[in-house]
Amino acid sequence: MRQYLKIFVVLAALAALFALGCGQSEEKAEQTAPTQSQEAAPEAAPAVPEITFASDCTWPPMEFLDADKNIIGFCPELVRAMGEAGGFTPVIKNTAWDGIFAGLAAGKYDVIASSVSITEERKGTMDFSDPYFEVKQGVLVQQDAGIETVEDLNGKTIGAQIGTTGYFAANSIEGAEAKSYDEVGLAVEDLFNGRIDAAICDDAVAYDYALQNERYKERLGLAFILETDQKEYLGFAVQQGDTETVRILNEALAKVKASGKYDEIYAKWFK
Repeated sequence: MRQYLKIFVVLAALAALFALGCGQSEEKAEQTAPTQSQEAAPEAAPAVPEITFASDCTWPPMEFLDADKNIIGFCPELVRAMGEAGGFTPVIKNTAWDGIFAGLAAGKYDVIASSVSITEERKGTMDFSDPYFEVKQGVLVQQDAGIETVEDLNGKTIGAQIGTTGYFAANSIEGAEAKSYDEVGLAVEDLFNGRIDAAICDDAVAYDYALQNERYKERLGLAFILETDQKEYLGFAVQQGDTETVRILNEALAKVKASGKYDEIYAKWFK
């Protein structure tokens, strides 16, 4: 009888151990099994790349500030359209011209979008996108100044923004004195007040001051356009060797042009 009792006790113990082991396995399985919500969770969408643009917002209608200090103009609107077409987020920072190229070299921003003319000299220190605008140099004068040709500028003082192709052009005029300014608007103001004889800047900007600006259009006029042997184009400047940003900009610009959006923006700012 005792022998049967011992066998019964052993079998009962084994059954209890087996039941305990199964319970732990089931509990562990429940803890490690993924929930339905985890299985169905969608993958995160890839982040939209951000590209930072520096712009000297003193060149209406190319790039300037409105009454509320918003950055507006032909180029900012083009950049935003390129961002939409190219799948990137443009961030435009108002940046003074006198330090804009040094800031690019130091990596403070990715691109300069500020009416930068593509020149061989600049190509030595930075790279450019495809051209986005053709430009010439316009000569602003007071309407009764009697200045009609480049020869009439002999012996005159010409104002222009320092470091621009307008300033380089003023320096090249025989017999004229070139005076530099931090902003083209300061040169135009001095011309308006008779402190200088002429001001030179990109023709689109000169047209805006002479024809659209309420303060200046009654007294100032666009005397003529400086003719040169080579065409001058504006481009987006990037750090030398930054081929990826150049590729992104060129592809986005091409899409904006192909869609007709470029022409729409142009018509808005250059009536």
